[in-house]
Amino acid sequence: MSTSPARIAPAEPPYPAEVQAWLDRTMPPGVPPLVLFTTLARDPRLFQRFMGGGLLDRGNLTLRQRELVIDRVTARCRSEYEWGVHVALFGARVDLTPAQLASLVRGTPDDACWPEDERALLRVCDELDATCDLTDEAWAAARAHLTDLALVEVVMLCGFYRTVSYLTNALRLPLERFAPRFASATPA
Repeated sequence: MSTSPARIAPAEPPYPAEVQAWLDRTMPPGVPPLVLFTTLARDPRLFQRFMGGGLLDRGNLTLRQRELVIDRVTARCRSEYEWGVHVALFGARVDLTPAQLASLVRGTPDDACWPEDERALLRVCDELDATCDLTDEAWAAARAHLTDLALVEVVMLCGFYRTVSYLTNALRLPLERFAPRFASATPA
C-alpha cells in the first residue's frame, strides 16, 4: 500500500442522478459512499460499467465462497483497501475466523484452518493469479465441490477483483476508516 495521496480526487455531491440512485440502493443508511465509488463517479459511464460487472448479487456461489475469492484475490494483489472493505462488510457475516483472515493475507490453501472444499477454491484463486490459467488438476479438485457455472463465476470474480485491485492500488485510494488493515489479520 502506498502512503501517497490519491491520484484522482473523488467526485463531490451532488452526483449525477443515475450514480446517486445506485449509491442509495447500495450503501447502508448513514454510511457515506466508498472512495472507490466516488472516484469512479467522476465519469458516470465508467461508474455504470464498473458497477455492472461486480457480481455481488446472488449467483452460483454462496456468500462465503464469494467472499473467500474476493478476499484471497485482493490480498494476493496487495489491495489493502478492497480487502479491508470486504472484511469489514462481510467477514463476520461469513464467519471468517482470525486464523482464516491471517491465512488469506499471508498463508496458503494448505493451512489447517481450511476444509477441503475451501482449499480447492483458494487453490483456484492462487493458480489463476499466478498463471492466468488453471491446470486440469485444479479444475477437477474445485469441480468436486462446485458446479461448472460456479467455477465460471469464480474465474470472473478473480478477474474482476484483480481489476478492482489495480484501481485501488494505482489510484492510491486512501483506506476507508472503518476497514481493517492487513496487519490486523493475525491468528488468534
